[in-house]
Amino acid sequence: MLLRQLEYLSALARERHFARAAAACHVSQPALSAAIRRLESDLGVQIVRRERRFGGFTPEGERVVVWAHRMLADQDAMRQDLDRMAGGLTGKLRIGAIPTALTAAPLLTAPFSDQHGRVRISIESLSSREIVRKLAEYELDVGMTYVDGEGLGGSVRTVPLYRERYLLLTPEDSPIAERSSAPWDDVATLPLCLLSPVMENRRILDRAFAAVGVAVEPMLEADAVSVLYAHVATHRWSTIIAHAWLHLFGVPDGMRIVPMVAPAQSHRIGLVLPDRVPEPMLARAVLDVAAQVDLRAELDELLRRHVRSRS
Repeated sequence: MLLRQLEYLSALARERHFARAAAACHVSQPALSAAIRRLESDLGVQIVRRERRFGGFTPEGERVVVWAHRMLADQDAMRQDLDRMAGGLTGKLRIGAIPTALTAAPLLTAPFSDQHGRVRISIESLSSREIVRKLAEYELDVGMTYVDGEGLGGSVRTVPLYRERYLLLTPEDSPIAERSSAPWDDVATLPLCLLSPVMENRRILDRAFAAVGVAVEPMLEADAVSVLYAHVATHRWSTIIAHAWLHLFGVPDGMRIVPMVAPAQSHRIGLVLPDRVPEPMLARAVLDVAAQVDLRAELDELLRRHVRSRS
């Protein structure tokens, strides 16, 4: 059994298509198919259900895929450890972040790049559930998501970074624009655009509305923070933002921010990492940078500046 065969299998599990997997591995489709057949022969089990096209994995194949991900991750960890001993980390740091945390990611990735300039960084926008799945399947090194919200599973470590604070972003002629705080029940009466219910941020907001006895029906839903900002900039809608969004988007012209009344329960954004031994070097490097950067203080100061500017 060769690591190359495991790489082909991992690509097939990711792409769910023989031709795309072969292209991702820079080999021909017959070469990839032959390598997986040799792997099946070596292990004495059928891995792939072969129909006219990719038909999924057999139960034994699903188990082999898990082991392939694990063995390839261990190979990467070994290389990272040796690179560190030789004078510096290399490779690719794979980060999965929920949309509400993406705007704060540069506060970590910029100092990380300063310290580890030979490491390439890949950031993927994912739901919290997708982050948990990809961490378990060795497709991510670290996640940025809610660490005290919905279940993360039992084999991860969490490192809180900051507590999310919510603000109403509304046109300056809105009936709530001049208030010092925005009650949830009053905000529910505004024409709102919010993230879609597949996003945990939206489910958190729905629970906050429900806690004061109201249900919200947004006039517009989207799966990206940038889409919300593009629409509120037309001054037709209001939205509820997390204060970290100010780091990238600020407050559009003609809009005002009003702090939301504190919900019954607030949530923390943090790092989520696989709990593995030995600890992958890239994951350890991210933790070291996070210990040096006070994201909470930086984001709170950003919020104070915007609130002072509003006043």
